[in-house]
Amino acid sequence: MLATEASAQMYAKRLTELAAALGFDGWLINIEVKLDVQFIDNLKEFVNHLTKTMHAAVPGSLVIWYDAITVEGDLDWQNKLNEYNKPFFDVCDGLFANYTWKEKYPEDSAAVAGNRKYDVYMGIDVFGRNTYGGGQWTTNVALDLLKKVDISTAIFAPGWQLCSWWGLVEESWGILGSYPKLLPFYSDFDQGHGYQVSVEGLQVSSDPWNNISCQSFQPMLKYTRDRVQLQAFTDFKDEPYSGGNCLMVKGTLQQNIIFSEQLFNGGLAMEDGSVHLFYSVRKNVFTFVRADANSAVGLSLDLSSRNKQGTSILVAEDIATFTRKKQNHKYGSYVKAVKVEPHAPENQDWVVYKATVQSSTDYSLTGINLVCTLKIAGKISREPEDDSISETNANGSSSYQASLGHISVRNTDANTKFPSAESWVTEGKHISWSNSSNASKLVSLKISWKLKTSDQPSFRKYNIYVEKSTADPNVKASRSYLGVASVNAFYVSGLDVPSEVTDLNFIIQACALDGSWQELDKCSKFLLVPVHSDV
Repeated sequence: MLATEASAQMYAKRLTELAAALGFDGWLINIEVKLDVQFIDNLKEFVNHLTKTMHAAVPGSLVIWYDAITVEGDLDWQNKLNEYNKPFFDVCDGLFANYTWKEKYPEDSAAVAGNRKYDVYMGIDVFGRNTYGGGQWTTNVALDLLKKVDISTAIFAPGWQLCSWWGLVEESWGILGSYPKLLPFYSDFDQGHGYQVSVEGLQVSSDPWNNISCQSFQPMLKYTRDRVQLQAFTDFKDEPYSGGNCLMVKGTLQQNIIFSEQLFNGGLAMEDGSVHLFYSVRKNVFTFVRADANSAVGLSLDLSSRNKQGTSILVAEDIATFTRKKQNHKYGSYVKAVKVEPHAPENQDWVVYKATVQSSTDYSLTGINLVCTLKIAGKISREPEDDSISETNANGSSSYQASLGHISVRNTDANTKFPSAESWVTEGKHISWSNSSNASKLVSLKISWKLKTSDQPSFRKYNIYVEKSTADPNVKASRSYLGVASVNAFYVSGLDVPSEVTDLNFIIQACALDGSWQELDKCSKFLLVPVHSDV
């Protein structure tokens, strides 16, 4: 790769092509080997050419150099920006400094970087391996110092204790992100992994999966370490509305209390007119009357005016339940939510609600909150099954359980208009067949698609299905979910094709920015006829 300047540029170009094709945000270059000093100039050219070509091919992309090898070819972590790694920093977008820095190193790095000090990311190892401050539950020690020096940070392994650890970051650096900032806004709380996949309340796969590109905007759930009786958390166990998980609120709640949990810290300037809010709530689908039969759930929108006067609008199906509570004075107005007819009649587990809120340019949306209360007083009539929450407690609180599937905020309540199936060009490449057992064959291929017109709308992602048809007209084609793509391409690997299958129809289902999916019978398709001869 580094034999010549031309070879260094060629490899950089290949990485850029790969990033553009697969939707990468950039590259982190970490070379942890000793290198002969004669190759250093070509290494710098590789980093330089990769940065330039990435910026041209993927606007907004970043190429970050990891602090490992030096300009002398030594594998010698500097733990800061200095003369031994600055030549690489000068030709890319930033430096990820190794984790074992000392107290003065951030200040030294900022001085060397000059007006590019925010491009220096001081590493923090959350596991705590020789990292400043000790990491883990004292990660905020390093964060506080970096905030004081006014320099950036790169946090390694933040999933070490994902449920609660991010609270340390928030305490040190404040709110990490404000969203929504523009409309439409959508979140199904998907963390990019799970044990099943659902689309608009219907399970399409029961297989475990992991795909970080599927992550949605994450709610700001606070981990309270059992200090409260009611807790909101991410639920992977029950069937979600969309993706691999939903939000669940579970515990006990006193009858006159309205529980509120902030989900998103907004930063959206409102416009004159209407804003349309859609959200999904799981039905009470249990045989016995359970806690969730008495659990009312809604959303509240926090609004702030230009003179910093605030108000809050509560949105719920059962407004009367909330207005009877002692805390109802905290809401300036109430908007009733109505049910939306599901696209799929067989969806019996989730209910989608919509509400229209009047907006004004005088206000900004500063927060979206989950709001919970009990519908009725008294004990639950039946004993719950399994591990569900029990009846009224001695302190006057009752069981509560509710699930929230998604939130969508739009400036229109009209259905998303998707391009017709005829508007797309689909293509299959690198098709290869191989023999399998039991007279079946295996097929692998790359499917790509694009709109015929140049003004292609933006889509969040695409679900890919396959329908296997046989020669028997009385047998309905079987449909299977294959996976999801965040770019206009999908790779099928080793798909089993029984001998009786005559057609493979690959369905490409687009998902709009507001979270709505195109109906499957109106989606674009790619037809593949199996090869029946020996391969």
